Amino acid sequence: MKNTINDTPKKSIYTRGIRANLNQFIQQAIQVFFVGLMIGMERNVLPVLSQDFGVPKGSFLFLMSFVVSFGFVKGILNFVAGRLSERIGRKKVLLLGWLAAIPIPFMILYAPNWGWIVAANIFLGINQGFAWSMTVTSKVDITRADQRGFATGVNEFAGYAAVGLGGLATGYLTVIYGPRVALFGFTLAVIVLAASIAIFFVRETLPWAKAESAEHASGAYIGHQPRFPQGVSAHPGTWEIFTLVSFRHPTMNALCQAGIVNKIADALLWVLFPVFLHDRGLSLIQIGWVTAVYGLVWGASQLLTGALSDAIGRKKPIIAGLWLLGIGVFTVPLVQGMTAWTISAVIMGAGMALLYPNLIAAVADISHPNWRSSALGTYRYWRDTGYAIGAIVLGFVAQWGNGIVTAFWFTAVMLALSGLYVALRAEETHPRLNPA
Repeated sequence: MKNTINDTPKKSIYTRGIRANLNQFIQQAIQVFFVGLMIGMERNVLPVLSQDFGVPKGSFLFLMSFVVSFGFVKGILNFVAGRLSERIGRKKVLLLGWLAAIPIPFMILYAPNWGWIVAANIFLGINQGFAWSMTVTSKVDITRADQRGFATGVNEFAGYAAVGLGGLATGYLTVIYGPRVALFGFTLAVIVLAASIAIFFVRETLPWAKAESAEHASGAYIGHQPRFPQGVSAHPGTWEIFTLVSFRHPTMNALCQAGIVNKIADALLWVLFPVFLHDRGLSLIQIGWVTAVYGLVWGASQLLTGALSDAIGRKKPIIAGLWLLGIGVFTVPLVQGMTAWTISAVIMGAGMALLYPNLIAAVADISHPNWRSSALGTYRYWRDTGYAIGAIVLGFVAQWGNGIVTAFWFTAVMLALSGLYVALRAEETHPRLNPA
């Protein structure tokens, strides 16, 4: 079977391309939108109203504990999801993610203390690790290599636009109904609707990956040859893949560290940024708008930045994104007023948009279809463990470093160094620009 690099219909039912698989491409975007709403509901209300759940004011480590539980669990489940989906398929793992989310609204509604919120975030980590991972993997399965930046950009656009909208919506709902009832109703509605759509409309995409693998094996693959790592077995074991992506391959190692640092920054913006704004007199709804702008710019810009990397490569946007995000973080303590902080949020969102989908696309570029889901899972393990690392480190920095402002300076320096590390250690991964 020959596979051309256009989207014209062919006899194979496993033709790759966005146009050829438009219905499933849209279905996966709908799924990641719902997954984004799940995490978005925590981005505004919980950090600001944490004292209602028993968190003492100024206890930054205690406050960050719910991100620690989320980050560690999501990181591990990202890797598990990648390996598991190569055995049982993408759709089943997606549905397991929605099944794991069911306890979350009830735990928030009845939480007697902050420990319940920390425990609820374990289930949120499972939901995100399984469900979001599968939307990324499924899009990569059904699209061509020259569309990968755009595909991951659409995926992360849908997810992070939903993060911004979820935070804004729950901010308004909390003013009307109170935090517990608002988060309960919003979260339960998302879970029921998303799971129902997944059951009836989402297709399994693992056969597309198997068909692509067969083409590479037979020499029938047509297109620019990816720069796959050498010396890897056809069906590598879990430890082989984990060590390859994490440590042994210099480009993948650089991409993993960039993923960690970008999530350290996002942990700052998830928890400490709303508290910073609240301490400076902004209302819950005003905070919701500032944080929503960050999420919406991050989300919407990825429609452009993902496609940009298909044209100019992955490496330059990733480096530019890390440094632009660092500039945005650096400006937050230097300015004053809602307008100025909103501009900082725009800069940070644009930086995230440049780096975020292109890190995923870069890992996918140089991962063989036999183990691509596992490679993406390994990268996403390190990236989302960055939430936990960031929560612990930034909690210590804020607790013993003279307040939240120190955490902003620390994060800006980390982002600058991360961009330099990628510049020195990573190769360009786009198969057209740096083919095997």
